Amino acid sequence: MEEINQSLFLKLNSFTNTNSMLDFLGIIGAEYMPIVFIIIEIYLFFFKKKKNIAIFAFMNMLLALGINQVIGWFYYHNRPFVDGLGNTIVNHVAENSFPSDHTTFMFAIAIYLYVKLDNKILGESLLLLSLIGGLLRVFVGVHYPFDIAGSIFVSLIAFIIINKYEYKLQILNDFIIKTEERIFKKI
Repeated sequence: MEEINQSLFLKLNSFTNTNSMLDFLGIIGAEYMPIVFIIIEIYLFFFKKKKNIAIFAFMNMLLALGINQVIGWFYYHNRPFVDGLGNTIVNHVAENSFPSDHTTFMFAIAIYLYVKLDNKILGESLLLLSLIGGLLRVFVGVHYPFDIAGSIFVSLIAFIIINKYEYKLQILNDFIIKTEERIFKKI
């Protein structure tokens, strides 16, 4: 399996240093794509009045990132640059690469919104951006493809858990929404 992971990495990463504009766009997407998801969450919460959905998507992301941390306690996988593979065009700490936190962040929000929002175009767009963002993490040399696949799997597991316990978590959502309404009424 590791040979397949490394081979796929080398194929995706081989496009680095061939075109400065491609590298620049790859770095921007790999490093800053999660900001798009933060903006969408803020937009849904404050402007579209989809507070409940935005909070649950946020919870899904937190749970997924928590699962990543637990995985990291029991399983360590080098980053490609630690293994001396490919080109790394962004600076990154030599820490566990599996699963990708950036990709998990994006996919956890995207999966929840895709399933729960009426706007399927937005959900599909976020899923596509998540995939692109994950692949760009491979392109810039900081993740292996299986790190991205692991992120998708973790995000799905988190969604299953959040979805199953939404009715119990609704109390927390109601508290957050009421607190936000009290704060902004005073402003």
